[in-house]
Amino acid sequence: MPHHARCTRSTSARGPARLPRWPTLVALALLCAPAMAQDDATAVQRGADVVGDTPAALRQRVVDWRRDLHAHPELGHAEKRTAALVADHLRALGLSPVTGIAGTGVTAVLKGARPGPRIALRADMDALPVTEATGLPYASTAIGEYRGQPVGLMHACGHDMHVAILMGVAEALAARRDTLAGEVMFVFQPAEEGPPVAGAVFGAKQMLDEGVFDDFMPDAILGLHVWSRLSVGQVGVRAGPFMASADEWTLAIRGEQTHGSQPWAGVDPITVAAQVLLGTQAIIARQVDITATPVVLTAGQLNAGTRFNIIPDSATMVGTLRTFDMGVRDDVIARFRRTAEHFAAASGASAELTVAMNAPVTRNDPALTARLQPSLARVVGAGNVVETPLYTIAEDFSQFADRVPGFYFFVGTTPVGTDPARAPINHSPLYAPDEGALDVGLRALLQATLDFLGSPPAAGTSPPRA
Repeated sequence: MPHHARCTRSTSARGPARLPRWPTLVALALLCAPAMAQDDATAVQRGADVVGDTPAALRQRVVDWRRDLHAHPELGHAEKRTAALVADHLRALGLSPVTGIAGTGVTAVLKGARPGPRIALRADMDALPVTEATGLPYASTAIGEYRGQPVGLMHACGHDMHVAILMGVAEALAARRDTLAGEVMFVFQPAEEGPPVAGAVFGAKQMLDEGVFDDFMPDAILGLHVWSRLSVGQVGVRAGPFMASADEWTLAIRGEQTHGSQPWAGVDPITVAAQVLLGTQAIIARQVDITATPVVLTAGQLNAGTRFNIIPDSATMVGTLRTFDMGVRDDVIARFRRTAEHFAAASGASAELTVAMNAPVTRNDPALTARLQPSLARVVGAGNVVETPLYTIAEDFSQFADRVPGFYFFVGTTPVGTDPARAPINHSPLYAPDEGALDVGLRALLQATLDFLGSPPAAGTSPPRA
C-alpha cells in the first residue's frame, strides 16, 4: 500500500469524511508530509493550480441562476426561456453562442490564448412533468401539458443546478482565457428526460445528428449530475459501465370487442395484457442470468377500454427496459416479443412490440477516469470521493460518451446529518437539494477541466471515436 494511502479515510454514503480534531492534526501532518509533498509535485506536473474557494459574487450568481431556473421549469424541447438565459450569459462573457441546435440547445466555444486539447462540458436543461411539493420560496407553480395530459412542472431531477453550475464554470474559465491552453465547448442540451412525443429522439442524439461536433470534435466530454443518494461534500464516480441503457417499449394487443357480460363472444385484450405482464417477470426471474448483469423490465402504463361493461378491442402497455450489456438487451427483447406473441395467439389475439432506444449504457472511459478522478479528490478530499454502484437509472450523456471519451460524476445534494437513503430522491415532488452542492459541482467540474487542459494524457487514453 502506498504511504499516502494511510492518510485517507474510508467513506460512508451517510456523509462526508469528518476532519480530525486538533490534537490529531499535528500527528497527521507529520505522518502525511511525504504524501503531501508527492501530491504537490503531482499538482505541479499536472499544470493546473488547485481551485480554491469560488469568489463570493460568482457563488451568489450561481445560486440566483438556479433559483430563477427552478421557478421557471420547461419540458424537453420547450426550454426557450432557459436557452435565452444561457445564450445571453455566454454573450456577456464575450462568446458567440450557437442556438437552435435540436430545437433549443445552445453551444459556445471558448478559445484559450495558448494551443492545447479540446474538451466539451455538458449540462441538460429540461424539467419534469411533476407537481412540486417542496414548499420552497422559489418553488415552481408552472403548469404545462405532457403527452396530452395537464401536468405540473418541476426541476425534480436537478437540471436547474446543472445549468447554473455550467454557467458558473463558463464564467470562471472565461476569466482565465488569457492563460488557458486549449479550447472548451459548452453544451447546454435539451430533452434529456425525453421529448414530449413517445418514440421521438432524445436531446443528446438529436444534437449529434444535427452536427454539434462536426466543426469541434472534442478530445473528451465531461458532465455531472446532482444526486440525493450522496451527502453534500461527496462526489461519486465509477470507471466503465455505471448507468443502464434505457429503452421505451410499447406493446399493442388486438382482441375482439364484446359485451362485458359475454366475454366468450370476443377476445379480451386486457386478460392477454395481464398474462404477458406476468410472463415478462418470468423472463427476468427464470431466463436471464441476473448474477452476470442486472436487468429491469417494467410496465408503467396499461391503457384499455372506455366503459365498465365493454370488453375493448385493444389494450396498450408501455414500459422501460434497463440493461448494462447490448447482447443481453437484444436477448431480452427477443424473449419479450416471443412471450407476448405466444400469449396473444393462445387467446386468439395479436401482439406487436415496438422498442425505442432512448439512451445506451453510460460508461466512463477508464483511462480518462483514472486521469481525472484525482481532480475530484483535490476539491473535496480523497475521503469524499465515493465509488458508486451500478445504477439502473439512465442518462443520454451516453450518446456523447459513445463518440468521444467521457467522464461523468455525481454530486451529493443531501444535507450533512440527513441519511441520504431516506431523503427524497431525484424525480420526487419533494426533492429539495441542498444548495451547497452548487459550489461543490462548480469547483469539481472546473478543476477537472483545468487539469485536463493542463496535463498530458496518460498512456492508453482512448482517442475520439469515429
